[in-house]
Amino acid sequence: MTVEDPDAQRGEMLDRWEEAAVGWGKRADSVRDFGMPVSMWLVEHLALQPGMRVLELACGPGDTGFLAAEVVAPGGGTLISSDATEAMLDIARSRAERLGIRNVEFRQLNLEWIDLETATIDAAVCRWGIMLVLDPAAAAREARRVLRPGGRFAVAVWDAAARNPWATIPGRTLIDHGLSEPPDPDAPGMFTLAGDGVLQELLEEAGFVDVTIDAVDIERRYDNAERFINETLDMSMMFARSFHAAPEDEQAAVRAEIADALTAYAEPDGTLLLPGRTLVAVANA
Repeated sequence: MTVEDPDAQRGEMLDRWEEAAVGWGKRADSVRDFGMPVSMWLVEHLALQPGMRVLELACGPGDTGFLAAEVVAPGGGTLISSDATEAMLDIARSRAERLGIRNVEFRQLNLEWIDLETATIDAAVCRWGIMLVLDPAAAAREARRVLRPGGRFAVAVWDAAARNPWATIPGRTLIDHGLSEPPDPDAPGMFTLAGDGVLQELLEEAGFVDVTIDAVDIERRYDNAERFINETLDMSMMFARSFHAAPEDEQAAVRAEIADALTAYAEPDGTLLLPGRTLVAVANA
């Protein structure tokens, strides 16, 4: 992909994440709960040992790294919890304090150029971050660079859009109402690395070996459509900006159309259970 002004685009992306941090902090427990099966897979496949130095990239609320921190804590093991935005790091800091996790330091780091010395990390993990940067290949190379020989990298990306209706229904509704443009297939996004073999090729071209690819199913449960829509407004700035820019009658129509689409996922008790699927990988440096 050729970008006319990559620095400007990176700046815009960081601004959106800074803005989204308030909503992510508000919904951090929900992110932890629906993402726990993925976090568990990643941490289990890192084969962590006490005393290791672990790096979490694009930590968001930080919960995946916090699981690793508990495993490595004996023997002086530490976690570097990192994100590209200071606002997200503030959320992770407050959650670490609440959970009583002490063996963690927080660093503002960019996936595409990780400001750490070469071969200084025993294991690295990145849940739902690498597909959102402008150059995922650079991010993969950087992850390998900072790992010690034989160090392990565990990463999660979203599987195909069709397997994640919770993510596609709101955006598709905005497009149907003429409130948003269809996404650029070549731009960074949730499903950039979802194609068959794409994630494996990315890791192997970065120099990783013994790549294992798997998939983890998740579930997102809501009391009703209104809860789902409000959470989406909190966590997706692209959706929120387009939605709030629309007249009130158009907003009401969008809410109604999303609610109608969600009826396909209604449970007998009236709650909504939306499926999702994540691709996960582990590889050796």
